[in-house]
Amino acid sequence: MIFKEKISKSKENIMKLLKILKLHESAIIPKYEHPNDAGLDLVSIDELELPSGESRLIHTGISIELPQGTEAQIRPRSGLALKYQITVLNTPGTVDEGYRGEIGVILINHGKSSFQVTKGMKIAQMVITPVVRVDVEEVNSLSLTSRGNGGFGSTGITANV
Repeated sequence: MIFKEKISKSKENIMKLLKILKLHESAIIPKYEHPNDAGLDLVSIDELELPSGESRLIHTGISIELPQGTEAQIRPRSGLALKYQITVLNTPGTVDEGYRGEIGVILINHGKSSFQVTKGMKIAQMVITPVVRVDVEEVNSLSLTSRGNGGFGSTGITANV
């Protein structure tokens, strides 16, 4: 039994290949900073000011070819969010498997001061995730659950201890 578990776990951890094309000479190929990181760092090729309350498209100078059955999610960097209130506007941004254009990141400045984006700055992280495809069926009703249609704060804001 233990042997079968090890085999199935190793199959789940098979490395998939992410192909990256540099579109600009100053582009930096994304990489994992630490062995067990979930996200690859995306780096700016732009030099621009991001005024308070505004958003801008930041170019990375790369395009990608994702492994079959995956998507790339573009997510904020926690350090930029905490220290400067800079985040990804449409988080997580989705890059579909068939997209071959340049990877761009929409940053927004929620801070009170302007923020300087510089060439070579880590601006976001890209997480490669599996995609589940579903068949779509229109129905006349849905199954009942204990939650029902309660949402948007229906469970309150205080944790039940």
